[in-house]
Amino acid sequence: MENNNLSKYRNSSFYLNPLSSIDQPTQKHLPKRIILVRHGESQGNENEAILKYVPNYKIKLSQKGVHQARMVGSTIKDIVSQNGELMNWKAIFYVSPLSRTIETVEEIVGSTFPIDKVVGVREECRLREQHFGNFQEVEERRRIKCIKNTYGKFFYRVPDGESSADVYDRVSTFIEKLWSDMETNKLNINMSSSSDDHNELNVIVVSHGLTILLFLMKWFNWTVDQFEALTNPRNCECRVLELGLNGQYSLAIHHKLEELKEWGLSDEMIEDQKIRASKIF
Repeated sequence: MENNNLSKYRNSSFYLNPLSSIDQPTQKHLPKRIILVRHGESQGNENEAILKYVPNYKIKLSQKGVHQARMVGSTIKDIVSQNGELMNWKAIFYVSPLSRTIETVEEIVGSTFPIDKVVGVREECRLREQHFGNFQEVEERRRIKCIKNTYGKFFYRVPDGESSADVYDRVSTFIEKLWSDMETNKLNINMSSSSDDHNELNVIVVSHGLTILLFLMKWFNWTVDQFEALTNPRNCECRVLELGLNGQYSLAIHHKLEELKEWGLSDEMIEDQKIRASKIF
C-alpha cells in the first residue's frame, strides 16, 4: 500500500505509453520482447574483499557466474525461439560496460546464439552499475547499505558515489533513445508482410540489479514508494517485457502472477500489467 494520499487518484490507464493511438505499421517496428538480465555471479559477489584492491568495473565473473551465463543463454534462446518452434527470430544486445556484464553477454552469445541471429551488441554506459566510490572497504560498504535501507533506497546518495535517483536519470535517457529507435525502426526489423520473411526481434539488456529495477520503474511509471518495495533480481535472472495485443509491453505475459508478487509488485501494479497485456481499444 502506498503511504501517500495520491494513490487513490492513480489510474493505471493514464500511465500507459501512448501506443494505442499508433498505427499498425508503426507497431510492427516494435521488438517482440525486451529481456532484462542481471549479470552472472561476480568475483565481488563471491568475495566482497576483492573490492578493496580491484576497481569495481574490472570485477569479472566467478566460475559459477560463467556457468549461470551459459544457462541463462539457453533459457533466453528457448524464450525467443519459442522452444525451437520459431526460426525467424533475431536478437540485439545492449550491455553495461563493466567486465562482468560484458563477460555475461560473451557467454550467452558464444555458447548459445548462432551468429546470424545476433543483429548486434552495443555497449551502453548509461546501463552501468550504481557508483559506490572507488576502492571500497567491506565494512564501510556494508555500513552504507544499512544506512541506505534506513534512509530510503531511492534518494540516499552514496558518499563519493550515486543515489538511485541519479541512476534513474541516466537510465531514463537510455530508455527515451531506445523508444525513439524502436518507433522509427532504427533497429532494422524486417518489415515484409510475408510471415516467411518477417524477423521477430528481441532486445536483450544485460545490466545490474538496481539498474534493472530502475529501468522497470521508468518504463512502467512506478512511484518511489513502489520502487522501494521491489526485490533485487538474482544473478542471471531474466525479467521479460513482452509486447501485448494493444502494443504495450507487459511482465504479465511471460511471467506468472506469483513471480510478480515475489518481486514486490503490489496488487495495483499487477493489475496494470494485466491491462498492458490485453487488448483495450
